[in-house]
Amino acid sequence: MRRATALAVLCVLACPPAMDAGAAQTPAAAGEPSAAESGLLSRVRQLTFDGRRAGEGYFSPDGTKLVFQSEREEGNPFFQIYVLDLGSGETRRVSPGQGKTTCAFFRPGSGDVLFASTHHDPASSAHQERELADRAAGRERRYSWDYDPEMELYLERAADGELVRLTDARGYDAEASYSPDGEWIVFTSNRPAYEGEPTAAQRAKLEVDPAYFADVYRMRADGSGVERLTDVPGYDGGPFFFPDGSRIVWRRFEEDGLIADVWTMRPDGSDQRRVTDFGSMSWAPYVHPSGDYLFFASNKHGFENFEIFIVDVEGTREPVRVTYTAGFDGLPVPSPDGRTLAWTSTRRAGGKGQLFVGEWNHQAALAALAAAPARRAAGREAEADTESTP
Repeated sequence: MRRATALAVLCVLACPPAMDAGAAQTPAAAGEPSAAESGLLSRVRQLTFDGRRAGEGYFSPDGTKLVFQSEREEGNPFFQIYVLDLGSGETRRVSPGQGKTTCAFFRPGSGDVLFASTHHDPASSAHQERELADRAAGRERRYSWDYDPEMELYLERAADGELVRLTDARGYDAEASYSPDGEWIVFTSNRPAYEGEPTAAQRAKLEVDPAYFADVYRMRADGSGVERLTDVPGYDGGPFFFPDGSRIVWRRFEEDGLIADVWTMRPDGSDQRRVTDFGSMSWAPYVHPSGDYLFFASNKHGFENFEIFIVDVEGTREPVRVTYTAGFDGLPVPSPDGRTLAWTSTRRAGGKGQLFVGEWNHQAALAALAAAPARRAAGREAEADTESTP
């Protein structure tokens, strides 16, 4: 999943154009779409129905397919990866069906699918059985997402269905995506926490918060040339390239794990810029194909009421709220033509996340952003609005 506290909400589950993010609005009751959403979204409909939950969908480069994760395999309580053909409605499983998986993405110029998995772990079956037993007994773990140190990146080759392992380092390697030309992969890893001899303090921190050690990395599409792009305390992750490949967008958590904001940087990790200063948990950013603005999700209006927002790529204006329905709305991803938005939501889904899609009004979004007020700093570090280089 693209901080444990944020994703606990999703895993337990999963505006009028001129209105600014701080405008007082009452969200619609769970399962009831709000009329306030119609300014930017229309024809909202549920896309997935099978399984206990599903979410985090990403379009193929031609917009005809969607790759996503879902919990629907008998005997396995964890996510597996599936590809949905949007024309025929047919769904096929990409991952082996064993262990845990997350965060899939299509490779441009091919039908290859990148995803993270623990299926190689000899203990994966035992983990599945223990999770099923805990659920049957009504026991809830502290976190629903555990940043399994056996998580590695794999590629399913479209040509022959072969699985190719791309990473092989102790630690959580996941949250990966491709550059527009398909030659580079950016991903999240906490591998430094497992290297050498950690101090007692580091071991204690790793036990309760393994995401704290995560940073953004870059490597070649074949898994070679791994480079670390971020190196600050706290969780950096969920990276994606801009449509033109000029920058990378990701979200950075503060050390306490309660506040996150959206950042961008050049592909080599330089020129790091903070886009949002929203005073909340803002994460799961994704750039619109036009390159004019980006989507993200935030709990600005309540921890259990994550909503989708848009903001200009420079972060000069206040974010504009997109969704107004109670519950979880997050992980927003536009189609390659920019006319459709897919996201994960608990609306009309019995309290569990499923994928939804709606028609996106790009012109209304541009008008809403132009009318939004200048960004108001949340009053934390002075460096919030400055550029930095690691």
